[in-house]
Amino acid sequence: METLKQELENRVALYALISRLMIKEVDEAFLNLLEKDENIVQLLPNYMDWSKRKEHTTKELIEQYYNVDFTNLFLMHLVPYESFYVRDDQMVDSGKGNPVIELYDALDFRVELEKARVVSGDHIGVELEFMYMLCNAQLKALEADDKVGICELFQIQKGFLKDHLLEWAPMFLINAKRESRTPLYHDGTELTLEYLLSDYEYVNDRLENFCTDVA
Repeated sequence: METLKQELENRVALYALISRLMIKEVDEAFLNLLEKDENIVQLLPNYMDWSKRKEHTTKELIEQYYNVDFTNLFLMHLVPYESFYVRDDQMVDSGKGNPVIELYDALDFRVELEKARVVSGDHIGVELEFMYMLCNAQLKALEADDKVGICELFQIQKGFLKDHLLEWAPMFLINAKRESRTPLYHDGTELTLEYLLSDYEYVNDRLENFCTDVA
């Protein structure tokens, strides 16, 4: 169980990182935390070596480069919403009929749209935050020695990855990586895509090799 605990802690940390990166503009506190974590820095190979980091303060980098890149990728030129990709009319659906929002409601996951700067709960940053919440819930289930609860959450995660995130996010992330103008978002979108694919394999593996014996 100690191995599972470490795996879940790693998943919580990764989903916290990528959801925060995609839900709103970065700030100095976020970048400072990122740069202090050697494990995370290794996942962003081009970020630390960017020459402009030596030429500008963090505040200047945020205002002149990172915020501009975020605005371009998430607010202006690309549409980071699931409904845009899966609906025939390519409309962003923020209504109660959106299956993602219905799932959130069923699991009591609340989205503060204005705080997150999104217009619908099927934004990629919110969907990644939902995965973070599910992984965090598994840690609490592990502390309570609730193996059934852990496995139920693995089933929910598998369904959400398969039916939602992996149905559309790869297309958005590939486009975002291509359109990115800073190493932060270039590396961040690539990391997110690779992690979603590998995490789906991990969830399936745990369901097969851990949950089959749990009644």
